[in-house]
Amino acid sequence: MVDDVTCGESIYHLLAVPWRVLFALIPPRHIWGGWASFIVALTLIGAVTYVVQEVATLLGCVIYLKTSVNAITLVALGTSLPDTFASKAAAQNSKYADAAVGNVTGSNAVNVFLGMGLPWLIVTIYKLAKTGEPANVPAGDLAFSVITFLCCSMCLFAVLLLRRIIIGGELGGPTVSKYISASICVFLWLLYIVLCTLKAYGFI
Repeated sequence: MVDDVTCGESIYHLLAVPWRVLFALIPPRHIWGGWASFIVALTLIGAVTYVVQEVATLLGCVIYLKTSVNAITLVALGTSLPDTFASKAAAQNSKYADAAVGNVTGSNAVNVFLGMGLPWLIVTIYKLAKTGEPANVPAGDLAFSVITFLCCSMCLFAVLLLRRIIIGGELGGPTVSKYISASICVFLWLLYIVLCTLKAYGFI
C-alpha cells in the first residue's frame, strides 16, 4: 500500500532504481555454474567503483583536498561502504562472526595485495616495454599512514579479543557492550583520519 511507505523510503527507492536496473543485468546463478553471474557482477562492481572514485576525486579537487587525504576519506568511504553493508548482512544472517570479520579482513587483503599489486605490475610492464626503465613512484606519506593503520588495527584486535574473553563473542552481546565497542571502532577510524590529515598538511 502507498500509505505504508514513508517519505524517506520513497526517496531511497527512487535513488536506488537506476542501480537496481543496472544490477538486474546480472545473469541467474545457474548459468555456467554461477561463473556468468560472478563475472558480470564483478564487472559491474568495478564500473561502479570507478565512478565513485572519479566523483570523489573531482569533489576533492573542488574543495582543495589533498590527494592523500582524499584517498583515505572520500574514496575509501565510497569503495568500502559496500563491504560494510555486506559485513552487516553476514553478521545478521550467520551463526558465527567468521563471515562478517572475514569479509572485512579479506576485503582489505584484496585491496592491498591485488588492488595495489596488479596496477603496479601493469605500470611496470608498460614502462619497461615503452622506455626500458622501471617505474619508480614515490610513496609520499604512505609509511606514516600504514604504521598508523597497523596501530589502530592492533587496538581493534585487542578489543575483539577482550570481547571474546569477557562477553564470549566478537559480535553482539549486551546493548552497552555493543555501543562501547562501536564507539571504540569509530574513534579509531577518526583517530587514523585525523593523524594522517595532520601529517599530510605538515602539522606533525
